[in-house]
Amino acid sequence: MKRKVYFVSDHTGLTVEAIGRALLSQFPDFEFQTHLVPFVDDIAKVRELVGRIATEEPPPLVFSSLVDGELRAVLSGSGVPSFDFFETYTTPLEQALGIHSAPRLGKHHGIGDPGSYQNRMHAVHFAVDNDDGAVTRHYGESDLILVGVSRSGKTPTCLYLGLQYGVRAANYPLTDDDFERDNAGEELPQALRPYRDKLFGLRIEPAQLQRIRSERRPDSRYASLEQCQREIAFSDALFRRFAVPVLDVTAMSIEEIAARLVQRLRKPQM
Repeated sequence: MKRKVYFVSDHTGLTVEAIGRALLSQFPDFEFQTHLVPFVDDIAKVRELVGRIATEEPPPLVFSSLVDGELRAVLSGSGVPSFDFFETYTTPLEQALGIHSAPRLGKHHGIGDPGSYQNRMHAVHFAVDNDDGAVTRHYGESDLILVGVSRSGKTPTCLYLGLQYGVRAANYPLTDDDFERDNAGEELPQALRPYRDKLFGLRIEPAQLQRIRSERRPDSRYASLEQCQREIAFSDALFRRFAVPVLDVTAMSIEEIAARLVQRLRKPQM
């Protein structure tokens, strides 16, 4: 079963798309064809959208986050099944807080706190500058250092941590140089030894790692199941030996990986 879905917003649409997709995931029997429609911020734009989608069969689903009640009224009056998050939650919130809301277009995605925004931008630059173990002299300034084999999701996780949470994350890839040195497995790589309290291991099942690597370098030793098994066995042993906390990311999205890491960082120390 197929159904078109529109994510409509008066700003970027990132929030409504994220929540909408989470809701749609509860209906696995459907194949959803999704469309993001951002910056629908005046009557002309919402009417143009309604004119395009109102005659589609079967009727599409519309998830929206429109602050302006007049725009919401045009959309809800179109006859298309629509679900607006502001309309759903604003009135109950007003009742709970005992005060009327003061809608502000795009506020939830604005810069808001300039200090927080700058911190996030600095964290993104930190992730770029300290990617893949190329530069390790700034590891002392990091909030955490992700360790794992190639293609285990370290780089995108570091960037996401910086952009969304302002976390300064570096990453160190375990490579053949680490596997094949004389004391392999008996000592942490030299660059990581001073920062054991910042380390966090990312683990992935060999079969999944092979699939990911095969997309990049098909039919190579790098992407062979044997090589993937060897590297994961080494990293597992290393993490156990030095009590490095580990997250199995085999079936996780980057967003979930980042959220779990932040939860760990913010967990009160006993």
